[in-house]
Amino acid sequence: MGAAGELLLPDDLLIAADGGAAHCRVLDVTPSILIGDLDSLAEVDLAYWEQAGTKVIRHKSRKDETDLELALLHAKANGVDEVLILGGLGRRWDQTLANLLLPAHEKLRGLQVTYWDDEQRLYLVDGERVIEGQVGQMVSLIPIGGDAEGVTTQGLEWSLDDETLNFGATRGVSNVMLENVLEVSVRKGLLLCVVSETE
Repeated sequence: MGAAGELLLPDDLLIAADGGAAHCRVLDVTPSILIGDLDSLAEVDLAYWEQAGTKVIRHKSRKDETDLELALLHAKANGVDEVLILGGLGRRWDQTLANLLLPAHEKLRGLQVTYWDDEQRLYLVDGERVIEGQVGQMVSLIPIGGDAEGVTTQGLEWSLDDETLNFGATRGVSNVMLENVLEVSVRKGLLLCVVSETE
């Protein structure tokens, strides 16, 4: 996870989704809450977190939600409006795709979600979003759940001005940041914004 751990602030509500507790140990931070069916944790690890004062919310293994969805729903129910997800992308494509689409879930609308994975960050744009980066970084805007209408950008080499990005098309892929701050807005629909190092 690289320098992502440096983004954690002392007063953040830190929620570990099941096996995410292992990342907490690597980062040497104690989650406030551990949530999920806990099938990725050994009993000794579970005992470790309980002793550390972490609140454990255990769900049955036969459930309709992934552990990350449970974590996000819990955060939203507790008044959280901005979420940083560490370790949300992995080797399983099904889990990764499901995780990336979670912010589009009707029950999670309004959450400002950022995924951090080594050299790339992913943001959901629902309305307007200001994104910090560096000149020269690659930016892709990908509509999810349908067409994204009224897309306007500021700070990109190929700017958009009240335009439509069609769902399933690749027009928004591989743009470049001209400034250290990118502004993206969408009038209707949702965008996944991916910021990464250039190849």
